[in-house]
Amino acid sequence: QVDLVESGGGSVQAGGSLRISCAASGHINCMGWFRQAPGKAREGVATISSGDTTRYAASVKGRFTISRDNAKNIIYLQMNSLKPDDTAMYYCAAVRTLCSDKVQRGGAGMDYWGKGTLVTISS
Repeated sequence: QVDLVESGGGSVQAGGSLRISCAASGHINCMGWFRQAPGKAREGVATISSGDTTRYAASVKGRFTISRDNAKNIIYLQMNSLKPDDTAMYYCAAVRTLCSDKVQRGGAGMDYWGKGTLVTISS
């Protein structure tokens, strides 16, 4: 069992930046961020392996950066040039196996999930 705790959500204006974090209770290979806006399906944002291989959704590529501190079992999501469409509950998730296509699959196959942190972007 791996527990995941997100932090750092909040409200910012469009064009602003925000960084959210996720602390895991132990080392696990693939960690990532997924989001769900009200009335919409969950979608993948980014994943990162313990070897620092990253994958991004097309909608955030170039604006968001995922990173991890393996010593602390923490991942981060630096979000820049934020848009109102980025408003969502952001969930941290993890799985012991490869990240593969977890972003494209909207998180299907991720075994552990945090409770989420809310990100609100105002226009």
